[in-house]
Amino acid sequence: MIATTIHTRVWTREEYDRLVATGIFHPDERLELVNGEIVMMSPQGSLHATAVRLVEDTLRKIFNPGFDVRVQMPLALGPHSEPEPDVAVVVGTPRDYRSEHPQSASLVVEVADITLAYDRKTKSLLYAHAGIQEYWIVNILDRQIEVFQHPQHTNDLSISYHTQRIHDATESLSPLLRPQAVISPTDLLP
Repeated sequence: MIATTIHTRVWTREEYDRLVATGIFHPDERLELVNGEIVMMSPQGSLHATAVRLVEDTLRKIFNPGFDVRVQMPLALGPHSEPEPDVAVVVGTPRDYRSEHPQSASLVVEVADITLAYDRKTKSLLYAHAGIQEYWIVNILDRQIEVFQHPQHTNDLSISYHTQRIHDATESLSPLLRPQAVISPTDLLP
């Protein structure tokens, strides 16, 4: 038997954006570029959609002028990634990003049900590698908020979050940039 190597095509953000602009994809397709792979996002159920809106409403109250709370919009994270997190808090105003997508975020939130393993592993590493200081997973299945903070290099030269904590319905949480704000996980869960 002859062993063969399978190669995959790694896309850049520039190539991906050109594909989107030329209409290669159907407008209703929910896609994002993660580590050079074009990933099809799963359809949103009502619990997921409700949680996204609850997170958005809560964070808009906490992050006043000077921040933009973006819902399911692209982040330009390096040459091979353009994820569209459920919610991202970025510095500035919407007009600051009329020419290009933000290249970082102060806080990224993913709502997870069937994507929980992917959000814990792939998305966590992606956001840590991009230097995003804080990443939350609204875990609908277990009714908890998973908080990842402070990306740092590990012994094997990769980057992951130094601090990881799970908040159940009884434990409040606060964003790093707004430590005075107290959020109950029940405010974010459908």
